[in-house]
Amino acid sequence: MSRRGWMLFIALGIIWGIPYMLIKVAVDELTPASIVLARTAIGAALLLPLAARRGYLRPLVPYWRPLLAFTLIEVCIPWYLLGYAEQELSSSLTGLLVAAVPLVGAVLVWGMGTERPGGRRLAGLLVGFAGVAALVGFDVEASSPAPVLAVAGTAVCYAVGPIILSRWLSHLPGLGVMAASLTASAVLYLPLGLAQWPGEPLSGEVWLSITGLGVVCTVAAFLVFFALVAEVGPSRATVITYVNPAVALLLGVLVLDERITVFTALGFGLILVGSVLATSKDKEPEPATVPVGSAGAGQHRDALDVTCDDIARPVAEP
Repeated sequence: MSRRGWMLFIALGIIWGIPYMLIKVAVDELTPASIVLARTAIGAALLLPLAARRGYLRPLVPYWRPLLAFTLIEVCIPWYLLGYAEQELSSSLTGLLVAAVPLVGAVLVWGMGTERPGGRRLAGLLVGFAGVAALVGFDVEASSPAPVLAVAGTAVCYAVGPIILSRWLSHLPGLGVMAASLTASAVLYLPLGLAQWPGEPLSGEVWLSITGLGVVCTVAAFLVFFALVAEVGPSRATVITYVNPAVALLLGVLVLDERITVFTALGFGLILVGSVLATSKDKEPEPATVPVGSAGAGQHRDALDVTCDDIARPVAEP
C-alpha cells in the first residue's frame, strides 16, 4: 500500500471509530431521532450540492425504490437504533458489538445460497459469536434486553445494506447515492426530530458532538472512503471494518472513562478473529449449484450474486 493509501486508511479508521463516543455525548440532551435529524441534515447540506454539481443525482431517479430501501436500512433505522442503545450502553461496548456485522453478513450471504461456507468460515462464525456472547454475558449492564437488541438490529441493517447496494446500486455514483440517502433521511426524520428537539439551549459539548457527527463522521468520512477505494481498491478497503471498533474502545476508555474488563478484551478478540475467518476465502470454494434446465435459473442466480466480500465492505458506518 502506498504512503497516501496508509494515510487515508488510518484517517478513516479513526473517523469511523469516533461516532460512538459522539453519540454517547449527544444522547445526554437529545433524543435518537433528533440526533439522526441533525447528522443527516448537516451531511445532506454539504454533500447534496457537490453531487448535484457533478451530475450524480439524475442517474439515481430510475432506481428510487432500491435507493429508498437502502436509505431506510443503512441510515434511518441503524442510526436511530445506535442512539437508542447508547442511552444505556457504553460507547465502547456498542462499538464492539457492532463489530459483529461481518458475521451477520456472512450468515445472510450463505442463507441466500450464493456461497457455501467451508470449515474455516464456519469455525470463524462460531468463534465470532462466542465473542459476542462473552460481551453480552459479562459486560452488558442494562435495565432490559432492549439496548442489546437495538445493537443487534443495527448489525443486521449494516449487513443487509451492502447487499442492496451490491445488487441494485453498485453501478451508480457512490457520492450521489449517499447524498440522496442523507437527504431522504433528513426529510423523513424532520417531523419527529423537530418535535423532540429540547426547548432549552444545547450545551457546547452536544453542539460539537452533532457537528462532528455530520461534518467529520459523515461528509469527511465518505470523501476519505471514496479516495481510499480509488487508491487501494474495494477489497483492501474492507479491512477498515476491523479497525473502527478498536478506536471506539480506546476513545470510550480514554475520553469517557468507560471501563474495560478482561471479557471486553476477550470478546473483541474473538469477534475480530471470527470475522476475519468467516469472511475469508476458502482454499477450495464450493459454489452453489443451480439445477440444469430450471426456468429462469441463470437469471435467479444473477439476482442473488452477492458474496461475503460485499457484506464486509463498509458503506455508512455509524
